[in-house]
Amino acid sequence: MYQSTCKKCRRLGYKVCDSAKCGMVRKPYPPGQHGKNIRRRLSEYGTQQAEKQKLKLIYGLREKQFKKYFDTASKKSGITPQIMMELLERRLDNVIFRLGLAPTRRASRQLVGHGHITINSKKVSSPSYSVSPGELIDIKESSKAKKTFSETKTILKKFNPPRWLELDKENLSGKVISVPDKEFLAGLPVEVSKVLEYYSR
Repeated sequence: MYQSTCKKCRRLGYKVCDSAKCGMVRKPYPPGQHGKNIRRRLSEYGTQQAEKQKLKLIYGLREKQFKKYFDTASKKSGITPQIMMELLERRLDNVIFRLGLAPTRRASRQLVGHGHITINSKKVSSPSYSVSPGELIDIKESSKAKKTFSETKTILKKFNPPRWLELDKENLSGKVISVPDKEFLAGLPVEVSKVLEYYSR
C-alpha cells in the first residue's frame, strides 16, 4: 500500500502519504531511470488534475467517494473550497489522526473498522462519519489495554492537536469544539480552487 502510494507521491512531487519512510523524502523527483532529469511544465488541466490527485491521496479516498464531497460542498451556500475542506477534515478517520490517536489516516481507518472507536459512547464503524462540534471521540475502554495503544500516552505528551480539536491525553479521548477555521484550512498544502475547477469543467 505505502510503496504504491509513495510512487504517486514522487509523481506528484509532494508527500501525500503519512509514511515516515516515504520515498519522496529520499528521492524528491519522479520515479524511473530518468526521474532526476525530468522537468515538467503542466498545462492548466494537468495542474488541476495533479491537485485533485494530491488531495484525494492525502485523505485516502477513491474517486467516487471524493467526487461526492465536491458535489455536497457545491450544493451548500458559502465558499465551496472551504466547505469541501471542512467536510474532509471532519471525517472520523481524519479527526482521529489529527488528535494523534493514530499515527496515520490509514491506521485511523483500521481503528474505526475494527470497532475501537466510539462517538458519544456509541461504537461507530464508518471512517467517513462526519464528526460534529460537541461530539466526544473515545477509544473503547476494553481497547485501551490492547497493544495497539500501549505507547499512545507517551507519544501524546509532546503532541498538540489543531485548535478546533480538544484532546484529553490521559483518557485518550477528544472532542471537536468547532469547525476547522479559515487559518487552519488556508495552511493545508493544496490549491482546492484547482480541484473545483477540475470538476467544474
